[in-house]
Amino acid sequence: MKITFLGTGTSQGIPIIGSDHPVCLSDNPKDKRLRVSILVEWDNFTYVVDCGPDFRQQMLRANVLKIDGIIFTHEHADHTMGLDDIRPFFFRQGDISLYAHKRVFKALESRFDYIFTSEKKYPGVPSVIKHEIKNEVFKVGNIEVIPVDGLHHKLQVFGFRFKDFAYLTDMKTVKGEEVEKLKNLDVLVVNALREKPHISHFNLEEALEFIHLVNPKRAYLTHVSHLLGFHDDVQQKLPDNVFLAYDNLQITI
Repeated sequence: MKITFLGTGTSQGIPIIGSDHPVCLSDNPKDKRLRVSILVEWDNFTYVVDCGPDFRQQMLRANVLKIDGIIFTHEHADHTMGLDDIRPFFFRQGDISLYAHKRVFKALESRFDYIFTSEKKYPGVPSVIKHEIKNEVFKVGNIEVIPVDGLHHKLQVFGFRFKDFAYLTDMKTVKGEEVEKLKNLDVLVVNALREKPHISHFNLEEALEFIHLVNPKRAYLTHVSHLLGFHDDVQQKLPDNVFLAYDNLQITI
């Protein structure tokens, strides 16, 4: 299984428009972060987790020629607003499979009503296949995916376990029974927004505590803001088996 970090930034991305923060002015490519998303590939299957407003740029940059579906963690704009850019895939492949909580589909249907309407569509509008997911195992391709239920402040969000790899973003609270789903991982990816506490995201300390609790072989931090600091500086402070993810990073499991 190959994982590509399509984006590792928070909702505004890095650099932030108009910011003179030193991290936003950095020349290091690892300090430039699109909105958070990953590409998961195994056998002949290709799935994307979340498609934010940078989706088109991410697909071009990673040279993605086909997708078997998009899996959504939750409905916030930085995780969903690239949905219209599935059109090139639809033109080549036909209907695109989407996997999401019913609440997330409700939000998507409101924002992208022209995609989901049952009425005659305008030419060129993509069609999708809805797969509503609950906190129950579901299948994509030839593997089972285990949802990991958590809270983003008060909003329910899903993380996902693919075999021995798990991806959690926008988490603030993960209860004990959900943590048990993450035992014996090769790789855990988890959000770490900044050092200062945040109402709806793990900060760095909380992320490291969660990694210690789960005890994967390796862990990667994502959904980071410029306030976490320069990539190279942060990496030097992390435990030996914890890495600060960056855009275009690829790992194999």
